[in-house]
Amino acid sequence: MSEFTEKDIRRWMNAAIQEAEKARAIDEVPIGAVVVKDGKIIGRGFNKRETSQQAAAHAEMIAIQEANETLGNWRLEDCHLFVTLEPCVMCSGAIVLARLKSIYYGPSDPKGGAVRTLMHVLEDERLNHQCEVHGGVMEEECRSLLTTFFKELRERKKKDKREK
Repeated sequence: MSEFTEKDIRRWMNAAIQEAEKARAIDEVPIGAVVVKDGKIIGRGFNKRETSQQAAAHAEMIAIQEANETLGNWRLEDCHLFVTLEPCVMCSGAIVLARLKSIYYGPSDPKGGAVRTLMHVLEDERLNHQCEVHGGVMEEECRSLLTTFFKELRERKKKDKREK
C-alpha cells in the first residue's frame, strides 16, 4: 500500500519522465529516475551509458548517487525511487544496498527486469533489506518513450544503410 496520493505519484513519475526526455535529447535510451524524500526530489538521473561509455551510468544509479550526496549518507531509508522502466539487476542491487523504502516504476522489462520479471531482487527475504514495490505506474506514458525512441532508431539505421 502506497503512502502517497495518486497526484503525488503522477507528479514524481512525470519528473522521472522529464529526466528520460533529457536522455532522449542526447540520443540515449530514454530512462529517467528521481529519488524523493519528505515530498522533495533529492536525486535525479537519466541514462548516460553511451555518452559516458560507463556500463553503470543508468538513471537509477545516477539518481541514487545524487541523493546520497544531497543527504551526505549512503542510507536512503526514508526515500522513494521513481523510474520509467523496471530496474535491472545492477540497479536493483543498488536499491537494496541503499535501503530505499519503496520504488515506483513504469513498464516491466522483459529482457532485463530484476524487480518482478526475470528476478525478484527487491522483495527477496534472504537479503538484509526489502523494498516496497509498485509497478506499472504511468505504464503507457513510459512505454511510449521507449517504443518511439527505438522505432526512430531503427528508421535512422535503415536510412543510413540505404545511403551507403
